Amino acid sequence: MHRQRKAKIVATVGPSSAAPDVLEKLFLAGVDVFRMNFSHGERADHVAVHRALRALERKHGRPIALLQDLQGPKIRLGRIPGGERRVAAGDIVSFAAGETASDRHIPLPHTEIFEAASAGHGLLIDDGRIRLRIEDVSGDRMTARALNGGVLRDRKGVNLPDSVLAISPITEKDRRDLELGLDLGVDWVAMSFVQSAADITAARDLIGGRAALMAKIEKPAALAQIAGIVAAADGIMVARGDLGVEIPCEEVPGWQKQIVQQCRAAMKPVIVATQMLESMVSSPTPTRAEASDVATAVYDGADAVMLSAESAVGGYPVESVEVMDRIIRRTEAHRLYRSFVNAIDIGIDAIPSEVVSKSAADVADQLDHAVIAAFTYSGATAARIARWRPAAPIIALTPRDEIARRLNVLWGTHSVFSRDVASYEEMIARASETAASEGIAPDGTQLIIVGGIPFGEAGTTNNLRIARISQPVICADAPAYGAFEI
Repeated sequence: MHRQRKAKIVATVGPSSAAPDVLEKLFLAGVDVFRMNFSHGERADHVAVHRALRALERKHGRPIALLQDLQGPKIRLGRIPGGERRVAAGDIVSFAAGETASDRHIPLPHTEIFEAASAGHGLLIDDGRIRLRIEDVSGDRMTARALNGGVLRDRKGVNLPDSVLAISPITEKDRRDLELGLDLGVDWVAMSFVQSAADITAARDLIGGRAALMAKIEKPAALAQIAGIVAAADGIMVARGDLGVEIPCEEVPGWQKQIVQQCRAAMKPVIVATQMLESMVSSPTPTRAEASDVATAVYDGADAVMLSAESAVGGYPVESVEVMDRIIRRTEAHRLYRSFVNAIDIGIDAIPSEVVSKSAADVADQLDHAVIAAFTYSGATAARIARWRPAAPIIALTPRDEIARRLNVLWGTHSVFSRDVASYEEMIARASETAASEGIAPDGTQLIIVGGIPFGEAGTTNNLRIARISQPVICADAPAYGAFEI
């Protein structure tokens, strides 16, 4: 089950893909991480998907990562008298706090809007289809001038790109959903509506180390504090659809490249998401522009690219994964690919773990037919090596099933559950046997082995060994994969 590519594929589960047989087809087609979108679906639906994916894990003997995506607060209009109201460009529109309002006012249930908004701020409704500029805010009343015409309808979404709202990114619904996800054993939790690093800290307290935390970048306030958010989170998702509503669309590509670069330097996996193969919701083939969009994310060095509606509600979920897999593999095989991913200047701290990891990547690039085997307890050793984007495959051997799963989102990394080793000889034998049995390293392969002494302790990466696989080596105590507790 070794993928013949470096970048990973995330696929959203929905009505088109939730059946166990379809989930298996998606996995075999190339999905590394399954996203459960808690903005949709019933709790029983998510439980069934989790059960089916863990059964697939046992059947195929490979870790599968599950990403729980929390809905977060949804800022919407209230109930409009008559259900809708037409506005024309230049009209002054009055808003009032509350769920319902009079014929004169459009209702806005969130009082935080009136506290954060100021004259001159933008107000976007229905994914930016109607754009207004705020003229005045007074108490629980606000007026705004329509910049274009359209129809305001009940419960349509509201965005305020210039305002920082004093709203917790975790709602009561999110708390209930998070409790369910953690009880099931999700591997990653994606957090919506992130505005600052403090939001990450609050969520981390709730998670309590039971899953890794991914921050979704979808608001201008997050861009203003992106360095702190990257430092605080375990991973980042560039949610380009929502982000593109709140900032000019021409700014999204530059931010995508900057965030990918910052995440790579910080050893944090980054997913590029939203509308990547959007036309495949209703078409068996993507547009040329969409294929180029996926390839651009791969050239940028993103750890993973994501399918949303394509796999969740589209008519061609499996074909979408197959197309994305082909685009990634062809892009990574292009003669310019290495020059692009190596063009980013990444600093290195003068500490043993950093130097050893960088050296492993460098040595692998200098040798023919090389494979890197990283013994890792927390996943950090694999992340340090992966950020240098070596051409050689990276095998991450970990005694922790949750880390084996979490590493599925990490660029170029093939994670394997493996018991701790206690000696040099066992380390070499275990790495050699794993590389051979996983179909990654045939006879004659140069094996760069990275680990730490004392064995079995986190944060002790300080050793690099080079060995050659001449024949499969079997460790008597090597566990069969599937020692996960389900």
